[in-house]
Parts: sequence; structure tokens; C-alpha cells
Amino acid sequence: MNAVRAIADAVLYEGYVLWPYRSSALKNQRRWTFGGVYPPAHSAAHPDDRSCVRAACLLEGDGEVDVVARFLHVVERRATGATAYDDWDEAVERELGPGPFAVPAGEATEPVEGGALVRRWEELQGELEVRRDGATVTAELRNTTPWRGGDREAALRRAFCSAHLVLRVRGGAFASQQDPPEHLRAATAALDNAGLWPVLVGEQGSRDTVLASPFILEDHPQIAPESPGDLFDGGEIDQMLVLNILSMTDEEKAQMRACDPRTREILERTEALTQEEIMRLHGKVREIGMAR
Repeated sequence: MNAVRAIADAVLYEGYVLWPYRSSALKNQRRWTFGGVYPPAHSAAHPDDRSCVRAACLLEGDGEVDVVARFLHVVERRATGATAYDDWDEAVERELGPGPFAVPAGEATEPVEGGALVRRWEELQGELEVRRDGATVTAELRNTTPWRGGDREAALRRAFCSAHLVLRVRGGAFASQQDPPEHLRAATAALDNAGLWPVLVGEQGSRDTVLASPFILEDHPQIAPESPGDLFDGGEIDQMLVLNILSMTDEEKAQMRACDPRTREILERTEALTQEEIMRLHGKVREIGMAR
């Protein structure tokens, strides 16, 4: 399950914060672009922002299916007297099973040098419904959080960000939707997916786990073993990001540390890379074949 968790976490944090990993960058002031599931009142006014996502899969066998929904819950962070930290929106991971759920609003204070970090989060309400109809398993994640209006940034505090589903079966196998067998092609084409892209995950050839991702992946996606760790910016190459981080000025590095605990971890991890580990990022030929 470690391989599945690694892929699911990569989906969860894709786009969380982007190079140059500073809160002052415009691209980091308009965030949470993948897989948002919004309060229905907001979605009614902004149809492009879904309030519900759905994944449907074909199951071979009569096995028992477990489904979990995973997403990020936006946490507003304010620095009080702590000049080494920026005001910033962090996130906490949520993982919930089938049925209605509610996450209460809350607040926490963390003492730090010079002051404190005050974190606040809004209430979330939703439901994960799982249905079986013959060989079809459908999982639907709905946001039912009350919403009284406001801008999109405010709506994001009541959204399920980077939302995705993980489906596992015991005693059966899921059919690939990327390359279904001939006898299942028509049934696969008729599946009703909305806002999610289900792919097989795990060891190559395994069919017991599906990740329903908010963006397109191939079956059995993998993280390159040469990758030094999460960088949250799949639109860039790891080597370029690493070299850019190492070339930052001391002032820019201080801004990166002040942004988010995860950007601080990226900086510390990158600065600790050996020359050999950096050289491994140049790339690797994994298959050799004749181009036709």
C-alpha cells in the first residue's frame, strides 16, 4: 500500500504551492486549482466549481469494496508578532469513509519565537455515497456545507480541495478504464464519471485498487525513484526546481522558510542533497526501442 499512498499523496498535494515557493508570488495567491468540491450554493452561482464529484468502476467478481475520500481542508494562518512567518493559508489532510460527515470549525494557537501562529478553519459538511448496481460500483462525494455568499477565496475555506477517491476490493478485480478488455468496452464507455478520472494503482498488473484522480493519469502511475521528494509542481522538472532552489539568495530562502512548513521542508531537504543525488536527476533511459 505504500506505492498507492505515494501516488495518492502526490495527487493530494499537486499544485499546493508552486515555484518560487514564496507567498508573494502571484501564482501562490490564487491556489487550490485541482479537484475542488465546493458548497452547493457557491456552485449554483459558479457552475464551473463543482459541488459533487463521482467515480464509477466495473468490478469483476463479488468482492467487498472499501472507499475513502481524501482532500485538503484549508486552514487560515495568521502570524501574531512572529516576523519570521508570513500570513498564509495552510491545509490539513482529511480522510473519510462512506456516509454523511461533518468537520467542526476550530482554532489552534502555536507559540513561536517572537509571538504565535493562530490557525483557524471553517466547518465542512458532506457525504460519501457508495452504490452497487450489478458489476458497477459508483462512489459520489458531495459537499453539503452551508454557504451564505462571498468571493471564491472565502468559498475555498469551505471546499474539499484536491479531492479524490480510493477504492479497494477484496475478492475481486476492477476493470481498466484506460484499456478495458474487448468484452467490457461498451460497458466502460457507458460509465458515468464526473470530475474524476479512475485509474488502476499499485504494482504493475494489479487490479485491486483504483485511484479516482481530479486530473488525468495512466494506469499504474509511478513516482520516479530518482525524485528527491514532493515538490508540488508537476509542471516543472525536478532537476530544474532543485537547481533553482539551490541558486536562491539568502533573502529568498528566508521567504521560502516563512511561507509554509512544507516549503521549509523542501528547502532543507534540497540543501541536504549530495552531489550524487543531484546528478541522478539528469534523467535515465528506461526503455530502448526502434522508432517507426
